[in-house]
Amino acid sequence: MLKISRIETVLEDIQTPVYVCEETLLEQNLALLKEVSERSSATVLLALKGFAFKALAPLVDKYLSGCTCSGLHEAKFANEYFKGTIHTYSPAYKEEDIDEVIALSDHLIFNSFNQWEKYKDKAIGKTSCGLRLNPEVSSSPVDLYNPCGLYSRLGITKENMQYDKLKGIEGLHFHALCEQDASALEEVLKGFEKRFGDLIPRMKWVNFGGGHHITREGYDVEKLIKIINDFRARYDGIKVYLEPGEAVGWQTGPLVASVLDIVHNGMDIAILDISAEAHMPDTLAMPYRAVIRGAGDVGEKPHVYRLGGPTCLAGDIMGDYSFDAPLKIGDKLIFEDMIHYTIVKNTTFNGVKLPDLAVLHRDGSYEVTSQFGYEEYKRRN
Repeated sequence: MLKISRIETVLEDIQTPVYVCEETLLEQNLALLKEVSERSSATVLLALKGFAFKALAPLVDKYLSGCTCSGLHEAKFANEYFKGTIHTYSPAYKEEDIDEVIALSDHLIFNSFNQWEKYKDKAIGKTSCGLRLNPEVSSSPVDLYNPCGLYSRLGITKENMQYDKLKGIEGLHFHALCEQDASALEEVLKGFEKRFGDLIPRMKWVNFGGGHHITREGYDVEKLIKIINDFRARYDGIKVYLEPGEAVGWQTGPLVASVLDIVHNGMDIAILDISAEAHMPDTLAMPYRAVIRGAGDVGEKPHVYRLGGPTCLAGDIMGDYSFDAPLKIGDKLIFEDMIHYTIVKNTTFNGVKLPDLAVLHRDGSYEVTSQFGYEEYKRRN
């Protein structure tokens, strides 16, 4: 799927730091997800943990069927800004939250039999209850994001299944992928059915979780659709849900930064108004190298700079990049693909300003939809 960014057409109007979501690119992703839903009869939900951009909720609502949430606050956010169904899963619910979570949620998924036994009398009859299961199969590329890794707290294993406590359970949930393709899902599903296939005919629905990189170039969409259709055929048309996190916001817009200063200590170092630690934490946690429009690796272009943030953390470094021309104070840099899993994770560490949120609309107009300043820092401290 060819994606053409138009950020540079409005670059002069952009005040940094800011995350800019391009409406046209987002709609391309949403249209593909809707096609998957229509051709497989699976219900595709927005995982708010990966894309909680309320200004674009009306667009999301045109294509997806609701939201999947990680607890009370995301469920409240879904109820306030989005339409459609609300599905909630948490590794553990707090007693003071559970009544409101139940009231908000169409599906409520429990992580253990302890939690299910504690809250089932409240939940049964008010929401469709499910259990998260651990298929103990995963090819997740990074342990940090592997829900099926050794000693995982996420989901019930076959060894810990309690068949005498399933009354009232209507669905099963598993999540084992991280930005992976349909072949990885196929292997996980085999493990899931091997361990828990005896339970599936007793259920109304199965949630295949997230990590499906459906909108990435080269993803085998046809295979995904076949996997879902074959599964539904094996289990008499059972309802299937998908809740991709990265696939909605994937390559829909950048984080735009400005060069604040340039210093020299063995090499040229540009200090930016964004922070790897605070504004793009997965570059340190994953870790991965962010792509900067027009920049290259060291040695690829003649002018090399280390790019760092404005915080006191010595390791607040984006990396070393090369450019065609020398950087100047005031230059703007476009960090590609920074919409998913960034705005939901950023912090005010060191009191740095949270980047604003903006939309580049289909008609070419540019709109800042959320602005942040000192109040955000003050409220959190």
